[in-house]
Amino acid sequence: MPEKKTAAKAATARRQGKSASTQAGEYVHEEIKHIRAGKHGARSAKQAIAIGLSKARRDGVKATPSKTASKATKKKAAQDTKAAKNRSAGTATKKSATRKRASTKALKREGTAAASKRALSTQARKSAAKRTSASKSAAAKKAARTKGATVRKTAAKKAARTRAKKAS
Repeated sequence: MPEKKTAAKAATARRQGKSASTQAGEYVHEEIKHIRAGKHGARSAKQAIAIGLSKARRDGVKATPSKTASKATKKKAAQDTKAAKNRSAGTATKKSATRKRASTKALKREGTAAASKRALSTQARKSAAKRTSASKSAAAKKAARTKGATVRKTAAKKAARTRAKKAS
């Protein structure tokens, strides 16, 4: 069950018209915090992200899996979306105590290295490398449109500082 604070942040992002992946990011961030705090572990950064996305979908975030996602991933996403609909309709099925205990115990056996800065940065680089330049360009154009003047100005200043630092 996600924290109320996380659900509230995701709801705010939804109201602001931000993308589903931005809304789901709140849940992923929460999962990373849980792993770092030692609440449970994860086998890899990818698994930590998958747990966060699953929680987001079950909370009603319309995060669709990518076109290139595996059959299993698409199936799990569909299950999570269905669970969200059932929950809102009041017909949600309760996870058995035995199953819940088993999955928690399995995660507790895993390490916390999956949430390290190094592991997350490696995962981000691998993920970015798979994207086409057209997709990255489209995302940048959308960001420029939706950011607003103040945030755009701050980003431009930061970019200028970075360029200056690399030049020297």
